[in-house]
Amino acid sequence: MQSLHTKASHLFQFAVLGMMTIGSASAATLAVGAGKPYATPCKAFAAAKDGDVVEIANGTYSGDVCGIYANNLTIRGVNGRPKIDAAGKNAMGKAIWVVSGNNITIENVEMYGAKVPDQNGAALRLEGTNFTLRSAFLHDNENGILSGVNTASKILIEYSEFGYNGYGTGYTHNLYIGNAGSLTFRYNFSHDANGGHNLKSRAQVNAIYNNRFSSTAPGETGTTAAGKPSYEIDLPNAGSSYVIGNVIEQPAANSNPNMLAYGEEGATNPGQDLYVVNNTFLNDYSSGGTFVMVGSGVSKPVLLQNNIFGGIGSVTNQANAIDKTNYRSAAPGFVNRAAYDLRPLADNALVVNAGSVPGVATSGFGLKPGAVYKHRASGATRNYDGKYDIGAYEAQ
Repeated sequence: MQSLHTKASHLFQFAVLGMMTIGSASAATLAVGAGKPYATPCKAFAAAKDGDVVEIANGTYSGDVCGIYANNLTIRGVNGRPKIDAAGKNAMGKAIWVVSGNNITIENVEMYGAKVPDQNGAALRLEGTNFTLRSAFLHDNENGILSGVNTASKILIEYSEFGYNGYGTGYTHNLYIGNAGSLTFRYNFSHDANGGHNLKSRAQVNAIYNNRFSSTAPGETGTTAAGKPSYEIDLPNAGSSYVIGNVIEQPAANSNPNMLAYGEEGATNPGQDLYVVNNTFLNDYSSGGTFVMVGSGVSKPVLLQNNIFGGIGSVTNQANAIDKTNYRSAAPGFVNRAAYDLRPLADNALVVNAGSVPGVATSGFGLKPGAVYKHRASGATRNYDGKYDIGAYEAQ
């Protein structure tokens, strides 16, 4: 998967949001599963030393809840994706796994069933500094991921799926990232949040690119139950935020008519700069709504460039927003809208080659989308023919 990353995204990853990987010359590999040295993941976590690798064999591990305390661990599923079922249990009244160690990487696991008495249980509760989640599937929890305040922490989430997380009250979400230093969220599929948001982040810097935020259509069979999400993306405290190359769809059945919310709870993060570039927004709610809703405390104009805004509703409520080469249509033409093949039709001259060249943010973040979301929870290189199409995909 790493080959899909463009050179520009690599440079930004290391220069601005880079995750630090700390190795250990004496690292051990702890094997988990039937007939292995450790019967369950939590037994291996308890024995792990800083820098170790925990490999979890494919299988179902019921009620295996605990804290993870060692630092610099890599935890990964092998020979398939192991299933971690809360089965009515929780660690410390918080989660299936409470991640207290620093620089933890978790790969290729499925986690579900997190419930706690205060209705705020998570598959993963993040309490350490720096965290990576990759190629995972978190579903049917009260929260998929929940993190607290840690402005020193850099969080990377990629190639993962989140579905039907949330208690249903609107206060729990597919993902709820607290006031971290940064969140990089890329090549993910977040859908059908149960009453809450598909992504909520209070991080000071948010790089959200090449993802799909959507919900199951009526009568459609999906990997989880259908949900009625609130915001598709919520950045309630503003922050320097880059929303680039995403598919952002609001279903007809929802808990809030607005799709991307920015600074609506108070622009308390240091940055107030939002860049919304080359996304495809689809509003299936027939009563309208707002595509990009900006809180009154945000003084800096948001940049809206090269986006498709499909469906009815207002593009934004910010009067001084920069509206640059966007395409607005109640029913944009795509190759196959029902199947989410959202490449624009080649004969639509208002979209094809109609975009303007994305520039560079004041932070140095390049705004040109170098990749596209590929279902499910993957990506591919975005190939240009010398000009820029509007939206998340190039025409055929």
